[in-house]
Amino acid sequence: MEFLIPQFKDIIDILVIAFLIYQSLLIIRKSGGYQVLWGLLFLLVLYFLASIFELQILTALLSGIRTYWILAIVILFQPELRTILTKLNLAKELKSVFSKGEKSSIYTPLIDAVSSMSFRKTGALIVLENKTKLTEYIAKGEQIDANISMRLIVTIFNTKTVLHDGAIIIRGNRIMSAKVVLPLSQNTEFSRKFGTRHLAGIGITEATDAIAIIVSEQSGQVSVAQGGQITTNIAFEELMQIITDASK
Repeated sequence: MEFLIPQFKDIIDILVIAFLIYQSLLIIRKSGGYQVLWGLLFLLVLYFLASIFELQILTALLSGIRTYWILAIVILFQPELRTILTKLNLAKELKSVFSKGEKSSIYTPLIDAVSSMSFRKTGALIVLENKTKLTEYIAKGEQIDANISMRLIVTIFNTKTVLHDGAIIIRGNRIMSAKVVLPLSQNTEFSRKFGTRHLAGIGITEATDAIAIIVSEQSGQVSVAQGGQITTNIAFEELMQIITDASK
């Protein structure tokens, strides 16, 4: 039973681990990344000492967490690293990546609404304002000024509501107006192929740099008008890419 009797180095090993747990709890209660940095440096020194004195339990514990040291430093000192990257002209690329993700999340409810209306064959016309302000058209409709919401969009275009005729206009992450009357495209090529909803979507993109999303009530197909041109039968992944690219 001698193997059950702890040796002097085993006692030191256990005491050090208990001390580490206690100090970790104190650090968690405090704020400030530099305090944690000192803690990480302390763990690094402790790891080498444990290896030298063959404290097996402590060495195994520190070996298991050392993989995450660099990740912890990156998370804790994100503001400082961002400053350094700015000086190295890398912040612009990071900002572009982050902003793309933010814009994608903003328009996710819109894509969900378009998908739902496409499945139900609910006719819809959604206009996304770009650089050219659509204030004139917004003022002519029923002003809403609400956050983009799947339920709100689907409700607006429900044929039982008084707002379903016309278009809604989105500015940034806000639905600004509904029941908006848009100018129809006078292009004879389009007028032979499409109905009023599609012609209105094309018409607004002929006059401005806006993007128009049209859902056909006959087929449920989704079309996108941009720059006076229209692309029919758009996939939802492609639609999200078009919206994200246009909002850069």
